[in-house]
Amino acid sequence: MNAIAALTTPAVSVDIEGVNLSYGDNHVLKNVDLSIQPGEFFAFLGPSGCGKTTLLRLIAGFNQADTGRVLIGGKDISGLPPWKRDVGMVFQSYALWPHMTVARNVAFGLEERGVGRAEVDRRVAVALDLVGLGHLAGRRPSQLSGGQQQRVAVARTVAVEPKVLLLDEPLSNLDAKMRVQVRRELRDLQQRLGLTTIFVTHDQEEANTICDRIAVMNDGVVQQVGTPMELYERPANLFVANFLGTANILDGRIVGTGGERHFAIEGGIRLPLAADAVVPAGAKLVFRPQHAALTDATENAGGGLALPCVVAHREFLGASVRYGVRVGTTEVAVDTPFLSGHDLYEVGAEATVTLSPHALIWLSV
Repeated sequence: MNAIAALTTPAVSVDIEGVNLSYGDNHVLKNVDLSIQPGEFFAFLGPSGCGKTTLLRLIAGFNQADTGRVLIGGKDISGLPPWKRDVGMVFQSYALWPHMTVARNVAFGLEERGVGRAEVDRRVAVALDLVGLGHLAGRRPSQLSGGQQQRVAVARTVAVEPKVLLLDEPLSNLDAKMRVQVRRELRDLQQRLGLTTIFVTHDQEEANTICDRIAVMNDGVVQQVGTPMELYERPANLFVANFLGTANILDGRIVGTGGERHFAIEGGIRLPLAADAVVPAGAKLVFRPQHAALTDATENAGGGLALPCVVAHREFLGASVRYGVRVGTTEVAVDTPFLSGHDLYEVGAEATVTLSPHALIWLSV
């Protein structure tokens, strides 16, 4: 039996039904309903204080809901203590014992469960092999890098063969380069094990790069659930549009009727609308920086929708240049590819922002 098969349990679903949770007058989780598929790498994504870690701890059994229930593999585990839920949690701080070796840290949970010595040794060896740390079994946490400590925490959790793996911002203590490396390792390990995994983060790049689906949360409410691309291209509301990447949001109002409709933007600018364009009442115009082009003020829009602008500032990002331009009284971001030898727009230059109709998103909330 190979190492992966030795620590693999059948993937299970996780369902959260009608969950509400309050701390006194603070309603932290509000009518949360989620369904996570077996073997899925799922993320709770949102700003600090949105309820994502509270929800993760509720699945683990460290928090109790006021109403609703949690099911793992179709079984209601709401009334079970943490040690009977068959879930494993990797904490943000890793929570390693500093006086124990790597091997002893990984063995700790197994020993607490009364697993026999031979089986403990076998599972520790397999878990450390999975995360590539078998050669460091005799070291202590202080002798490891941050990325290695994180892998020890994962190995300790995987060794107990949980049905569900819970990750509470496990990359937040790592530097930027190490975060990229470790998140790839996490994704690879999760794919090899086929283990249902729930990942909590406030970093949308982390969630986008390793997760199958994401639940975007704000103020205790699940705003939208979808794949990273679905959330990015079809946000359900302005919060999701803003939180998933950079979004330009233009306020205005519809004037005219039929084929003569325009979106009037503050500052006297009018954007013509196609006759079949569906624009909800009170909607704002949303578009991504890379879905716009910047051209000279005198150039034709080439069939696109043209907005006159003035360059307010620019940032060189290596592969691209991000311009901040004023459209009327609103500043928007436009990303253009950096091409060596090509002139850049200077601050104060007049230009045109050109948009393709298919790239426009209309959101009223």
